[in-house]
Amino acid sequence: MKIGVVGAGMVGSTSAYSMMLNGVGSEIVLLDLNRKAAEAQAHDIIHGAPHGHPIWVHAGDYADLAGAAVAVIAAGVAQMPGETRLQLLDRNAAVFKAIVPQILAVAPEAVLVIATNPVDIMTFVATRISGLPASRVIGSGTILDTARFRTLLATHLMVAPQSIHGHVLGEHGDSEVLCWSSVDVATVPVETFAHQVGRPITPEVKARIDDGVRNAAYKIIAGKGSTYYGIGAGISRLVATILANEHRVLTVSTVNADVEGVKHVALSLPRVIGRSGVIADIMPPLNEVEHAALRHSAEILKQASDPITW
Repeated sequence: MKIGVVGAGMVGSTSAYSMMLNGVGSEIVLLDLNRKAAEAQAHDIIHGAPHGHPIWVHAGDYADLAGAAVAVIAAGVAQMPGETRLQLLDRNAAVFKAIVPQILAVAPEAVLVIATNPVDIMTFVATRISGLPASRVIGSGTILDTARFRTLLATHLMVAPQSIHGHVLGEHGDSEVLCWSSVDVATVPVETFAHQVGRPITPEVKARIDDGVRNAAYKIIAGKGSTYYGIGAGISRLVATILANEHRVLTVSTVNADVEGVKHVALSLPRVIGRSGVIADIMPPLNEVEHAALRHSAEILKQASDPITW
């Protein structure tokens, strides 16, 4: 199956590289305003195919997306040190107004996967511009934040992150909600498991993990300019889930009719993902504090998306 990646910067190219290594799809088309950069990335990626999978990776134009099953949009300006994701809105909304119609003109059946920050608002923008059902416009959302949460918990508990089930909801950003109350490890509540293995989760441990998840991007951007490996792996997993109709549960962003009383807002919840996009939304059990935090996150995103002019 053909996959389009619009935006051949670090996030787009790393996503394509991860898909090649993992054998996702059969053809990947890279598009970028800088055609030479897209060609260079495609050449570099395909040179790794002997060590990954024999996927055809090449640069192209919008016409080359004809028949694509998934289009990943990673185009836009990069987040600057000290800049929040929400501050990127004005600079990236105009980019989508040019990109989305050109994709759908040649690939009207494609599921759109949004990776551009601020990803929740850009998912809202892409849904509005495209006119597609919300289920077919999927933002990467908190797929990365959830991975960070599980990884940091796994490091503390000294278990594989695949054994941990926990989610980060809401905004991919400062107001995100770490759902501590529903985390389990191999079906055992996390605090019970932690006690059994002699690695208790104290308030200090929670605060350290919360900081590690919530502020990871700022620390990485300060050190090397941008984040791309973690999200590239997450995009690869999401696209594979769509193409293979896996019905895997991932925390991704779509436009929701109502979340905690906030109407028509894009944010992340655990969702069942298949070939047609989002199949079902799942609301994990939350305590009162988490319910309030999720509503606060939804309100922030609603306030940011409402002023967009069309």
